[in-house]
Amino acid sequence: MKLLTTFVVFLLFMFDFAYGETKNQPTKKNYTKEEIKKMSETKAIIETKFGTMELKFFPEVAPGHVDNFITLAKKGFYDGTTFHRVIPGFMIQGGDPNSKNPDKSKHGMGGPGYTIKAEFNEKAHKRGIVSMARAGHPDSAGSQFFICVNDSPFLDRQYTVFGEVTSGMEVADKIVNTPRDKADNPLDKVEMKVKIIEKTK
Repeated sequence: MKLLTTFVVFLLFMFDFAYGETKNQPTKKNYTKEEIKKMSETKAIIETKFGTMELKFFPEVAPGHVDNFITLAKKGFYDGTTFHRVIPGFMIQGGDPNSKNPDKSKHGMGGPGYTIKAEFNEKAHKRGIVSMARAGHPDSAGSQFFICVNDSPFLDRQYTVFGEVTSGMEVADKIVNTPRDKADNPLDKVEMKVKIIEKTK
């Protein structure tokens, strides 16, 4: 079991070697109560060919990551990207702009051109949790994220949990079980479109 855990963590570490050459995005360290409240009331909808998933955010523990995801989604950054790594019994990973390219050898190595500071917290990596993928350095996350399809406590406090699927986990189950190649990339691409829904006054 220990060997399997080490291997799985290594797979997440693999996602992006290029981030080491990018600059850290200046992280806003002091979010106001109003900003935290607004992000907590904001939802994301991930549309796929298998259906939709709705996410809630945890800005009280990871405001920088929530802010980053919402900002990228509003720009349309995630639209057309794919879930490029699916591991049954574990998770589905997506959010890499390189996944728009048919050349799968580059999938899992892209990002937004910057990295963000880690916000490790006490939220457990249970089924439905949304967390940020990263390379070996704690501050190497950028745009790639993963959704746990099973409880994965060995990831706790090593990856930044910033949200949770509130509906549509059956969609994640379909995605994780789609036929895949040796790199765990689906044979038939699973594209996403992300919409941000903010609470109206």
